[in-house]
Amino acid sequence: MVRQRAEDIPAPKRGKEKDSYTASDIQVLEGLEAVRRRPGMYIGTTDRAGLHHLVFEIVDNSVDEAMAGFCDRIEVSIEPDNWVQVRDNGRGIPVDKHKTTGKSALETIMTVLHAGGKFGGGAYKVSGGLHGVGASVVNALATKMWVEVRREGKIHRQEYERGIPKGSLKVAPERGQAQTGTTTAFLADDTIFDTLDYEYDALLQRFREMAYLTKGIWIRFEDKRAGREREMNFCFDGGVSSFVRHVNKGRNTLSARPIYIEKVVETTAVEAAIQYNDGFSVAEFSFANTINTIDGGAHLTGLRAALTSALNEYARKQKFLKDDDANLTGDDVREGIVAVVSVKLPEPQFEGQTKTRLGNADVQTHVRSAVYESLTQYLEEHPSDARRIIEKGIMASRAREAARKARDLVVRKGLLDGTMLPGKLADCSERDPFQCELYLVEGISAGGTAKTGRDRRFQAILPLRGKILNVEKARMEKMLAHEEIRALITALGTGFGDTFDINKLRYRRVIIMADADVDGSHIRTLLLTFFFRYMRSLIDEGCLYIAQPPLYRIQVGKQHTWIYSDNERDQHLSRVKEGQKAHVQRYKGLGEMNPEQLWETTMDPEQRTMLQVTIEDAMRAEEIFSTLMGDEVAPRKKWIQGHATQVKNLDV
Repeated sequence: MVRQRAEDIPAPKRGKEKDSYTASDIQVLEGLEAVRRRPGMYIGTTDRAGLHHLVFEIVDNSVDEAMAGFCDRIEVSIEPDNWVQVRDNGRGIPVDKHKTTGKSALETIMTVLHAGGKFGGGAYKVSGGLHGVGASVVNALATKMWVEVRREGKIHRQEYERGIPKGSLKVAPERGQAQTGTTTAFLADDTIFDTLDYEYDALLQRFREMAYLTKGIWIRFEDKRAGREREMNFCFDGGVSSFVRHVNKGRNTLSARPIYIEKVVETTAVEAAIQYNDGFSVAEFSFANTINTIDGGAHLTGLRAALTSALNEYARKQKFLKDDDANLTGDDVREGIVAVVSVKLPEPQFEGQTKTRLGNADVQTHVRSAVYESLTQYLEEHPSDARRIIEKGIMASRAREAARKARDLVVRKGLLDGTMLPGKLADCSERDPFQCELYLVEGISAGGTAKTGRDRRFQAILPLRGKILNVEKARMEKMLAHEEIRALITALGTGFGDTFDINKLRYRRVIIMADADVDGSHIRTLLLTFFFRYMRSLIDEGCLYIAQPPLYRIQVGKQHTWIYSDNERDQHLSRVKEGQKAHVQRYKGLGEMNPEQLWETTMDPEQRTMLQVTIEDAMRAEEIFSTLMGDEVAPRKKWIQGHATQVKNLDV
């Protein structure tokens, strides 16, 4: 999640028009200057996600060496001064003179956009970094950077500042046993990035993914920052099967081990693993040359098509489906699935520099062929597993039909189409969704306070009575029968699930506002589970927030201060001068504040602080929601015990 001030952005002012537009108005940026001027074009964002992107670009280069068969160990560390260091035992970046640039190959790679060993096909048959901008972009966005190459018994080193070499390539003989490999270290530029505070867990999840997707590679990740010292090592011989086992950990699975597929179809190496559990959610992960394609693409489409075809054919062949029965749909056969598909190919066509979707049309055919053949064979050889999978699909089909009837019923009654807004919704007068926000408030009483304290022009209030249904444990028809969830869906106006339409959203800021206690945390988690499962795009589009009401009010004399954390309280009290008396009031609920106080502390756009809900790691999010909200008690108990020391403000 990202903490941010939620202030309205003023409309851009149009400058005075010039009388002419000539060649003198055209600016040409030399070298890496364009990267520094427009970093978002190359790394997507300059917040923490962009900061992490720098790390991934360098580590991806080492992984490319591993996929080429020349590297089996990568070491990554966050140094105490926020330097990041990546070391591998690959071949080492070439250091001989480049015939086009006249510089060493190392300097060319580090200072020239679209220069690398991944274009011609000779150095790398498979690579994730085909844009050729990774290392040079990191160099451009780093205050300082150095690269050390171990090749042919020598150590070659060059240093840079903001992309510019600080001298020529220096060479020294290797001491001791000759090794090969590359070590890269950089300090991100704090004038470009919002923060240099790397999030260990987010990086850890990505490195775990890399280890799953490159069988046999050893990845060591160490955090050396003061007070945060820890390290983790990854190596998975099971490949993506280990990945699926990890996601399904703690769940009741329909087969003892994942269905594993590994085939080469023409120029595409396909690796996939599939395992069903007895839940209702779908967890699919797709990768191309180890790049996490979070928006899917051709490979994921091929997997889904193969799954639907193979299971329907088997179901009809074994008479699970009668002649007059309709085929199982894609949604039916994917209920409760955990699936990972990873493809490796010479020339991936990613959409955008951040590589979120794979566009190669032929890959869809390759994946479909490989998965269909292997899955069909598995079903024939494991009839008991096949029966459980087909029966689950048939139950999902029946539930889907029941859910359709339930949806049609509430639609006919006008309960979900926005024409009959919930009676308890206090709407705003503004009709431009981009100017509107909806507060989802815990409790009728607090909802009344919020209604009185709000700005009626653009703030709407929807009070929620009690805890909403845990949708992780319920099918859709039960969800639609829940009054509070129906009210929420209707108020937003978007529909849900496969009918969700972000363009129909009535409020572009949806804000969860609950008490700062255990019950409030539970309500937030239930709402986040609903949005994650049925309105994921609301999160992806940056429309979901969590309000941050104060925990304390500290009065010193006639002055009072609102305090939002225990650390802030302690710091504030340490500044109270001798002889002054501080009165500390702890707020356990929203209802303890009057409307003016709630506006001042939590709802005023000029004063409030909110958390924007984001999903940086889909696998981690899937794991957490399944653990906290699923049927299995043991994993949840273990998670709670492991995180008990992190809980603050626990009211018993």
